[in-house]
Amino acid sequence: MDQSERRPVARADVLVVGCGVIGLTAAVRVREAGFDVRIVTAASPLETTSSVAAALWYPYKAYPEDRVLSWGSETFEVFEELSRVLESGVRMREGVEIWHEKVPDPWWASAVPGVRRCTREELPPGYADGHAFTAPVVEMPVYIGYLVDRFFGSGGDIEHRAVSSLEDAGEASVVVNCAGLGARALVGDPSVAPIRGQIVRVHNPGLERFVLDEDNPEGVTYVIPRSEDCILGGTAEEGEWDTEPDPETAAAILSRCAALEPRLAGVEVLEHKVGLRPGRPEIRLETEHAAQGPPRVHNYGHGGSGITLSWGCAEETLRLVRRVLDSR
Repeated sequence: MDQSERRPVARADVLVVGCGVIGLTAAVRVREAGFDVRIVTAASPLETTSSVAAALWYPYKAYPEDRVLSWGSETFEVFEELSRVLESGVRMREGVEIWHEKVPDPWWASAVPGVRRCTREELPPGYADGHAFTAPVVEMPVYIGYLVDRFFGSGGDIEHRAVSSLEDAGEASVVVNCAGLGARALVGDPSVAPIRGQIVRVHNPGLERFVLDEDNPEGVTYVIPRSEDCILGGTAEEGEWDTEPDPETAAAILSRCAALEPRLAGVEVLEHKVGLRPGRPEIRLETEHAAQGPPRVHNYGHGGSGITLSWGCAEETLRLVRRVLDSR
């Protein structure tokens, strides 16, 4: 039987709603800690926003910064270990973040060993400052498959069906809400809103280093090389729900990226994609004891930092789940 079609057990210790990188990672961590875990999801893992991500470790539009730094640091360490697992799709890559004016050290620098100032030779024309660092780059189709295999291999189950409320999610001792943008309707949280991201996937012309230009006046710009392709971006349109790629936006992305890296001029375009990041004023990672149904652990609202925070948030999710189950 195809693993994606496995039948769930009648009841689980923990039921995880959502199968993006946040839900999958939490499910893996909790299952490998010894709990019975079932994921319930309307979309397959490769249909989620996570599959669109450029997936460079980099805290982006996620708050509050102190908790983001802690979760991000934990995640960085796990990805360093996974970069030695060939089938994970994780690779440590060098790259630069560049600025048109002098800037202070990054607020996240304590989580990344070896952050340093760019040399003049590392800065493109017109840029005054930058930071060079090595960070995980995650090839999402490969990595999602790795997480799914790891979850099934540990004895977890995935059930494909839509969930209209957490009360109706299924039989479990605790429900973990990793619905991402879907939490807006699922738990009635209007503070969750989309941050539209459009990318262009192109053939890799031999690039090894990533480049980030978050402060580009024409729009956030990044070049993320992977083994066979590059992810070029992007956009960060808050409150926009349109998931259709816009040709003009794509052309602007290609132009901005080629200006940073001339080898991208005329590069073969492989795909255009759009994802809706789950923005929120603060990430919600907490326990809720509902009037009806089992206790809930909420883990959503990660903005553009789902990959960056995934393992740190999974570890905290496990702590909260243990606390709930130990109190019963």
